Amino acid sequence: MAQSTDFEVNISLQKKLDYDAIVIGAGISGLYQLYKLRELGLKVRVFETGTGVGGTWYWNRYPGARFDSESYSYAYSFSEELLAEWNWSEHFASQPEILRYLQHVTRKFDLIKDIQFSSDVKSAIYDDPNRSWEITLGDGSKYRSRFLIAGIGLLSQPTMPKIEGIDSFEGPSYHTSRWPHQPVDFSKKRVAIIGTGASGVQAIQEICKNVGQLTVFQRRPNWCAPLHNDTIGPEEMKRIRSGYDEMFERCDQTQAGFLHTVDPRGTFEVTEKERFEFWEHLYASKGFGIWQGNFKDVLSDPEANKLMSDFVADKIRTRVNDPEIAEKLIPKDHGFGTRRVPLETEYFESYNRENVKLIDITENPILRITPTGILTEREELEFDFIIYATGFNAILGSYDRIGIQGTQEKKLRDQWKQELSSFLGLQVNNFPNLFMILGPHALLGNNPRSIEYNVEWITDLIQHMGEKGFTRAEATAEAVASWYEYVLEQGEGLLSNEVDSWMTGVNSNLEGRQKRIIARYSGSQESYRSRCDEVAANGYVELNLL
Repeated sequence: MAQSTDFEVNISLQKKLDYDAIVIGAGISGLYQLYKLRELGLKVRVFETGTGVGGTWYWNRYPGARFDSESYSYAYSFSEELLAEWNWSEHFASQPEILRYLQHVTRKFDLIKDIQFSSDVKSAIYDDPNRSWEITLGDGSKYRSRFLIAGIGLLSQPTMPKIEGIDSFEGPSYHTSRWPHQPVDFSKKRVAIIGTGASGVQAIQEICKNVGQLTVFQRRPNWCAPLHNDTIGPEEMKRIRSGYDEMFERCDQTQAGFLHTVDPRGTFEVTEKERFEFWEHLYASKGFGIWQGNFKDVLSDPEANKLMSDFVADKIRTRVNDPEIAEKLIPKDHGFGTRRVPLETEYFESYNRENVKLIDITENPILRITPTGILTEREELEFDFIIYATGFNAILGSYDRIGIQGTQEKKLRDQWKQELSSFLGLQVNNFPNLFMILGPHALLGNNPRSIEYNVEWITDLIQHMGEKGFTRAEATAEAVASWYEYVLEQGEGLLSNEVDSWMTGVNSNLEGRQKRIIARYSGSQESYRSRCDEVAANGYVELNLL
């Protein structure tokens, strides 16, 4: 591990600090950020709410939870030794395997000694005279550091539906992202699941196999496409490993870091026969190709999107036996790919089973949760379990739950209520020395690819500060405004910015979250990285460095 005495001297404090940097969260982001800052010789502490590492893959233990990016493309790329020794068992790994992988990474690089578990960060207050952050944990303990880095994820703060009587149910109930650590036995049980987003789709197709009766309460259907998962044998893993360099290089060149590349042709530049043959190929292929590798205009041209949506709708009709149920499972309020596409394995066939019932709550609304089940407008149903697959307070929720206060006592949640803005998705004006990994207006997609880039950019800036003797970094208001305009420009013409979803900041379960906003960076990976690289190459002039 590299040591830098000069760096340590340059960030020496007017007032004693406990750490050079505090990282919130021990998921994929936090683990890599810890690794990189230790390379600089910094004293770092990671505070994690849970009792173990893993982040998303620690919390989301529901049946069926797994990758929708290829396992090997989702893994860390920074260590040749790590790549050489880890064998993936499936093209799209399940939650237990993913968690084992992250635990292995933690052991391999001895990260555990700098992680404090069961430590919920309740507040973070910036001390401007001393250029440091003071964070307070749930138990009241306080710690000070020069830098504060949030690796808290975009989808980590669960939301519950606004239904009367939720607390009255006398049986077990779980949100998918707060699943018990021990197995749950649903055999011969009556189970209700509310929600058919990505988590709901994965849970439904798995739970239906081992349940007495499963009743699905659907508010709005989602476009789903086949995952086509398969096992990876020793020989195939050997081939994958031999091509890691080329694979990661390819991920760096695609639109959003996935293995799949947008087809350069337009939907109407080919014959009808060629078009449907291509779509049949995508529908039969693994992973996100049908979303990320489609014709270049499918996600921007309404006519092209309508044809693609009709193609997938017909696929649903062929897979669901009951025509009425099939129509309920076909979205009518958005086109294919304009919201994130859940990948599934016989999800639609789940509704062909006698023990699965679908209730469309737009036709038969839930009135309340009762002590014994769920009361709808038409009937009262009794259940042994209720599962809430009702999503997250996306993008903002992870930050809002922490009382983050910057200069002049400005509250981050208040500033973002006025206008959601950032600089590169990495910093916010009025909050010096606060860095975000995958913050608002950062590039999303195959997240580990973006995480590694964000972490390395932050680390390079901190190293630059140490070398130059700077102890305070803050994005200027002008830089934030300029980035916001760039974000808007990069998202022009995308149909996804015209529909309600977590990617546009809409959540009907949350007060004040019904207005659509631009909540993410919608441009290409190349356009995002080139702008970030430009900032670094020009000496970070968009930041006030003191």
